[in-house]
Amino acid sequence: MQQAKFRGLDLNLLRVFDEVMAERSLTRAARKLSLTQPAVSNALRRLRETLDDELVRRQGQGIEPTPMALALWPTVREALQQLQAALAPEHFLPEQANTTFVLAMADATAAALIPGLVDTIERDAPGVSIRVVPLATRDPRRLLDEESADMAIGYFPAVLADLTARSQAGEAVAYAHQRLYDGEYVCVMRRDHPLATGPLTLNRYCAARHLLVSFSGRPYGFIDEALTAVGRERRIVLTVNQFFTAGRVVASSNLLTVLPRHFVDVTGIADELVWRELPLEVPTVHVDALWHKRLRYGASHEWLRKAIVRAANSGPTPYSPSTPLTSQAPP
Repeated sequence: MQQAKFRGLDLNLLRVFDEVMAERSLTRAARKLSLTQPAVSNALRRLRETLDDELVRRQGQGIEPTPMALALWPTVREALQQLQAALAPEHFLPEQANTTFVLAMADATAAALIPGLVDTIERDAPGVSIRVVPLATRDPRRLLDEESADMAIGYFPAVLADLTARSQAGEAVAYAHQRLYDGEYVCVMRRDHPLATGPLTLNRYCAARHLLVSFSGRPYGFIDEALTAVGRERRIVLTVNQFFTAGRVVASSNLLTVLPRHFVDVTGIADELVWRELPLEVPTVHVDALWHKRLRYGASHEWLRKAIVRAANSGPTPYSPSTPLTSQAPP
């Protein structure tokens, strides 16, 4: 934008633009801004003239942003959030708050974090509520864009790689993340499974029948990527979308599954299961919190992030490779 155009820009137009982009509807944006729809349309017209771009086009009952609008929006939204935080900072007193936070995560992640988070809430913020919703994707950015969750917690390697690449290319990145802990995954089977004793070789592992925990239902996970890298594959005969379900199924079948090490002990059926080290090298599973940057300046979200970090630090003791494997074999 030329300097002269910027000096003459009405910042109220950016507020309208931000709301239209968030709602993807002029009618809903007008309602949120307490304006008429013609007023919103007029504001967009003025901004189009200033920026020399169409910004949005009608598509069905909503609107479709142009590439320029999509590129501009994260910067505009963050600037507006930062300005609001400076002019009208949010006051969050945990002991008086009645806020509800929505967290998207898998059941194994919840087992690691929620007990510690509940301790913090009961001690410091008794009016705060938490809603945990299922994490059904390895890319929760749309969930965060739509404000269906305040934070997603899980294993998002492709997302973080994409965000890093965009940042290094100088693009505006709309999401922030924080490492919480590293998960250790192990092979799990019923206690009297034929593979519960003796060495679990790669050949024996690949010859077995497997159950995969897949949020999307796709029968291919990070274990399969590691197998492909060494020219091997396994037979997946069942996919489920919960780690607890996987534990229950393998406890009464000949299937093998892969679970986070800490989760085996909290399934309630640990005495029916045996875990073994995986017979191949797999990448470390980093568990990260991911949130939209528009929330970064809010005092309530800052409190939530700190509470989750404390919960992660007080969670189950991470599995150590020095743990004797023989202790997991049946007597």
